[in-house]
Amino acid sequence: MKAIHLKSTIALACMLAASHVAAAPVGYGAGTTGGGSSAAKTVSTLSAMQAAIDAYDGSSGLVLNYTGKFNFATITDVCAQWKKAAQTLEIKNKSNITIKGASGSSANFGIHIAGAASNIIVQNMTIGLLQGGEAADSISLEGMSSGIPSKIWIDHNTIFASLTSCAGAGDASFDGGIDQKKGVKNVTISYNYIHDYQKVSLNGYSDKDTANAAATTTYHHNRYENIKSRLPLQRFGKTHIYNNYYKNVETSGINVRMGGTSLIESNVFETVKNPVTSRDSSSIGYWDLRNNISSGITWDTPDSATVNATNWATTKAFGSTGYSYTVTPAANVKAKVIATAGAGTNLAE
Repeated sequence: MKAIHLKSTIALACMLAASHVAAAPVGYGAGTTGGGSSAAKTVSTLSAMQAAIDAYDGSSGLVLNYTGKFNFATITDVCAQWKKAAQTLEIKNKSNITIKGASGSSANFGIHIAGAASNIIVQNMTIGLLQGGEAADSISLEGMSSGIPSKIWIDHNTIFASLTSCAGAGDASFDGGIDQKKGVKNVTISYNYIHDYQKVSLNGYSDKDTANAAATTTYHHNRYENIKSRLPLQRFGKTHIYNNYYKNVETSGINVRMGGTSLIESNVFETVKNPVTSRDSSSIGYWDLRNNISSGITWDTPDSATVNATNWATTKAFGSTGYSYTVTPAANVKAKVIATAGAGTNLAE
């Protein structure tokens, strides 16, 4: 099916902001409850948050309300950030946790969820301009010998970096926005606003990450603007990508590789290069394309190992997702996502 081209007459005013508030994840991460009804503990610094995680028994339920504020204006040289030590909240082998940013909060540290960590929510956080270069993802999910994270909900966060090309760092000035690897499964990534990022979402760390064949991830109602690539970069596994808004993507958008399959439906692509592609791996991936809208699309000339979705045709039927969901009509996606994605929207949907 060919993509429907976005008409210039569609304006933001065509869609009122929804009043519904996110209560539970939809998609492969359905059933994630985090810390549930546990009494929230207020923390205002990375060290206080880490201390609370370290003291937690790992299963009874923990809710952390982050109130800290970081003044991003104090970073006068973004190219100095990658040379500094990474600052990261570590959640390893502990489960039933909610990390929730308070209204107006902001952070200059990342969040790493690893090992046998399940039933985790990260919500309403603003994370930007991290220290540490390749050692610092804004949010990362990683399987380890101790176990594989499962039932993860990353929702209504604002994540940003810089597209500045820093001498000596290249595209490693800042690392991933929301990355996952080594078999992480049952994940929903929804209503996030990610902008000014070189490498947004890794899903499978290398062509040898065969554990990622079990990965199942839903990306929906996210807003991606001023991006270079990885929306996501998927190796192996299954992804369901629907109702996302992509604007100004320089290199490539959804890159499905190593036999991975992706259901890509009712998204909006504006001024995007190579919006759906399979490249840079030893084996291609596959997609099922349904009712996407595009304008200002460009394609490069593929080499023998690259497949581009230039005719917007499905290359492999995805089949059933195995869960229920409601698709926003593609013509309404842009306005809805702009009105609801990111931190500070009262978790609106």
